[in-house]
Amino acid sequence: MKKFFVRLLVALVAIIFIWTAFFLYGKSQEKPVIYTSDAVFKTTIAKKTVAVGKVIPRREVEIKSQVSGVVEKLFVVAGQSIKKGEIIAKITLAPNMIQLNQAESQLEQARLNLQNVETDYKRQKTLFEQKLVSASEFNKFTLQYNLIRESVTSAENNVLLLKKGATKKSDKVSNMIPATVTGMVLDLPFKEGAFIVETSSFGSGTTIATLADMQDMIFEGLVDESEVGKIHEGMELILNIGALEGEPFTAVLEYISPKGITDQGTIKFEIRAAVKLNDKLFLRANYSANADIVLDKRENTLAINERNLIIEDKNYFVDVETGPQKFEKRAVKTGLSDGINIEILEGLKEGDKIKHR
Repeated sequence: MKKFFVRLLVALVAIIFIWTAFFLYGKSQEKPVIYTSDAVFKTTIAKKTVAVGKVIPRREVEIKSQVSGVVEKLFVVAGQSIKKGEIIAKITLAPNMIQLNQAESQLEQARLNLQNVETDYKRQKTLFEQKLVSASEFNKFTLQYNLIRESVTSAENNVLLLKKGATKKSDKVSNMIPATVTGMVLDLPFKEGAFIVETSSFGSGTTIATLADMQDMIFEGLVDESEVGKIHEGMELILNIGALEGEPFTAVLEYISPKGITDQGTIKFEIRAAVKLNDKLFLRANYSANADIVLDKRENTLAINERNLIIEDKNYFVDVETGPQKFEKRAVKTGLSDGINIEILEGLKEGDKIKHR
């Protein structure tokens, strides 16, 4: 019985040894490499550069107040289209008390002067009618009387301007803020009840509203200095708007800055392009956009995938299939590349098969 188990154990060891030997032999044998091939094809190749920027109105105007005070009433809302001259807001005046006090004091002085001059004027008029004074002498008193009366009117208007924002004879009211251009209301920074400051020689004042013509939009972006020499005014741009994915717009390049700016360590040049609007889509101000600028283009040209090229000492080769799993190395002449496909000028024809790499 013992001998039986010994023989069985020896047989098992022999089987394991033989299986291991066959397994290791199979692993040591290299499997043949099977290459796939790609066809030479015709396509359109375009070399592009990309400008990053935004879409903005060509003309954007800030409407400011000529008086200080509190916003009493807003007559428009953001997004509303208005015409030049329409009233945007009404301001409750908050006059400078020092200026108002000075204006009222000047009015009182003018009235007192008028009372004194009026008495002399009436006396001189009586004497003139009695032919006791000459016409030239009477004219002097008449001129003085008219000048003093005009100064009273001017002083009254100054007080009215400070209190109400308008004079007696004026058809315009300074506390009613009109639109200076036709366009759309983009923003109303302050709500009713907010205090605003007037525009003066010491400051630009508070912005009541921002208006813009949304029918005249431009793309404003930056182009790298390595590409700016390849573009020119009149070139067509394809705008890809981030918020309107899949709905590209076209634009015409109309300006290239003569001076570059430093942006993230590189020199870039500002460009502007007139956007061709789409009636079905509304472009909002400050949409971010990327502009594709076509620098060069080949249509219906022979091409291959650029990764299949073999580059040796600035020379280009491909492995051309001559039979099943048989390839020969062949020199080719290349042209324009878009980073994925490259134009083939010489060495291949449509339908040729080349080794896939």
